[in-house]
Amino acid sequence: MTGGEVAGILVAVFWAILVSFLAVVLVRLAQTLRATTRMVADVTEQAVPLLADASATVRSAQTQLDRVDAIASDVQEVTSNASALSSTVASTFGGPLVKVAAFGYGVRKALGRGDAPEDVPRAKARRTVIVGRTVPSSRRRKQKG
Repeated sequence: MTGGEVAGILVAVFWAILVSFLAVVLVRLAQTLRATTRMVADVTEQAVPLLADASATVRSAQTQLDRVDAIASDVQEVTSNASALSSTVASTFGGPLVKVAAFGYGVRKALGRGDAPEDVPRAKARRTVIVGRTVPSSRRRKQKG
C-alpha cells in the first residue's frame, strides 16, 4: 500500500465517522422535535379549555358588576329622595312646631309653672369645675370651712 492509498482510506474513514456523527445528531434532533410537537399539542389541548373557563368567568364577573352598579344607582336615587323628603318635612313642619313649643313655654311661664316646685329652695350659686386647673389656696380654705 502506498501513501496515497492510506491517505484515501483515512479520508474515507473520516467521512464515514463524520456522516455517522451527523446521522446521530439528526436522529436526536428529530426525536427532540417530535417531543416538542407533542408537548405543544398537549399544552394547546389544556390551554383552550382553561381560556374558555377564564372567558366565562370574566363574563360572569362583568354581569355581577353590572348588577352592583344598578344597585348602587338605585341606592343613590333612594338617598336623594330621602334627603329631599327630610328637607321638605323640616321646612313644612319645623317652623310651626317651634312656634307651638315657644307658645307652650310662654303659657307655662305665664301660669307660674316653673320646672322646679316653689316650696323647694333653689341651690346656692353653681360651682364650675375645670379639669386640670388648681384652685387658689384662699378659695380652698373658703370651700373647706
